Amino acid sequence: MNSISLHIVLAAGGTGGHMVPADVLGQVLRARGHHVALVTDERGLKLPGLFDGVPRHVIPSSTLSGGPLGWLRAWKTIREGRAAASRLYESFHPSVVVGFGGYPVLPAMLAARKMGIATVIHEQNSVLGRVNRLLARKVDMIATAYADVKWLPSATLEKTVMVGNPVREEIRALREQPYPALSDEGLFRVLVVGGSQGATVLSDIVPDGLGMLPPNFRSRLQVTQQCRPEDIERVRETYARLGIPAECATYLEDLPQRLAWTHLVIARSGASTVAELTTAGRPAILIPFAAATDDHQTFNARDIVEAGGARMIPQDRFTPVELAKQMQKLGLEPQALANAAGRARSVGWPDAANRLADLVEELGYSRIGWNVETRAFEDA
Repeated sequence: MNSISLHIVLAAGGTGGHMVPADVLGQVLRARGHHVALVTDERGLKLPGLFDGVPRHVIPSSTLSGGPLGWLRAWKTIREGRAAASRLYESFHPSVVVGFGGYPVLPAMLAARKMGIATVIHEQNSVLGRVNRLLARKVDMIATAYADVKWLPSATLEKTVMVGNPVREEIRALREQPYPALSDEGLFRVLVVGGSQGATVLSDIVPDGLGMLPPNFRSRLQVTQQCRPEDIERVRETYARLGIPAECATYLEDLPQRLAWTHLVIARSGASTVAELTTAGRPAILIPFAAATDDHQTFNARDIVEAGGARMIPQDRFTPVELAKQMQKLGLEPQALANAAGRARSVGWPDAANRLADLVEELGYSRIGWNVETRAFEDA
């Protein structure tokens, strides 16, 4: 640990894709002795289990939509958010502000830039998000989860570093565990997840698709499925009718433990999901969210699919029949699944959180004039 602590603000919009990697980085920075505060929106406060013990601040923010009148209203809200962030910085004195995407990041970063505070944005997806697109040329450093990021301005490449996407320590620990044993007659455990909010299309398709599997395969299934609250009862009823043992929940607090014994994951290809699959080494069938901005979930899945660690089904071709076909191709050959797990693992970046923390520390120390090697201020 270095001899001087930094004050660092993390800014993230209130979805799991932004908040989870921000929380992971916060844990690493606090373990290194730094002081961390969070800037988010109301949604961010509602996600359970994140930023425990960290001061959390909600600032005004707005989407940039609605035509000229909508833009004027949004800019007024953004200015209010920038003022609120400035007041926080005047009392907390951060040396670095790190943004993870989402609309609260824009006023937080504008305030930091105006006050001369060092700035970093982290892009979790393989397509630069809208807010990060607005900020890319203005910030000091850009950290990415992919080597090739669409819409990243060429003028920013010199200040761009690939670090990967931070995942929870419990997920990183799975990397050191072997892929769960799978025999021709043993249980076949399937985990179905749709991101932090669930996905209705998975509730619509997956139970019926699993029900189309041959009886000897279907009888081996043990399913855990995350569902939206409005979908959960009908999903339970469908599995009961099909005779498939299934546990359904709206939120899986013990996801790392579930992933540990899972043989196959069926999921969206959000950035956090792909990072967890590639870190832990679990094969998957991925269904990108068709309405995702710039189709970024399709691009997120590219590396793991090309490596042979996952199969991708576009949403417009995602039917019970297609799912059953892909399940049989994967599930009837235990060694093929184990090989796919290894290929998924081969494209993971398990040390992403530490790599991002190193980048933030380096920028923070240089901004305050602290020399890590001499453990003294440069002008001392």
